[in-house]
Amino acid sequence: MAQDIVLTKEGYEELKEKLAVLKSGRSDIAEKLKVARSFGDLSENSEYDEAKSEQAKLEAEINDIEAILLKATILDEETTNSEVVHVGSVVTIKGTAKGSAEKIFTITGFAQADSTKGRISDESPVGKALMGHKVGDKVSVEAPRGVMTYKIVKLENN
Repeated sequence: MAQDIVLTKEGYEELKEKLAVLKSGRSDIAEKLKVARSFGDLSENSEYDEAKSEQAKLEAEINDIEAILLKATILDEETTNSEVVHVGSVVTIKGTAKGSAEKIFTITGFAQADSTKGRISDESPVGKALMGHKVGDKVSVEAPRGVMTYKIVKLENN
């Protein structure tokens, strides 16, 4: 896990809500374990094994989120320079290659990153390259298919 965990206030609240939901799921798993134990011999009880596995995954996720929340710093958007890309920025970029489409990303800390929702980490190659830059700047990113260059087209800071 990264040393500095930076979260937006919204991201911090989302993680707190997710933690509450996960913790509320503990009673469901306890009930599954109780039912599975009632089937008798635990050495050949697949329902019991499945419930124990589900319990272990749930507890691991709870522990991960608790550790993130404990170490997290909430981004103070009041003191952040609104002219440059930072955690919390919504950035529109366009590749410099002919025919490149615009892409919109929200820069987040790693704990909030979700590429399917357009949220990339400030530690990802693209996120790291964009940090501290302004509209009009060009940034280069090392990618598997070579160096990609992007121009920052638009920047929205909350």
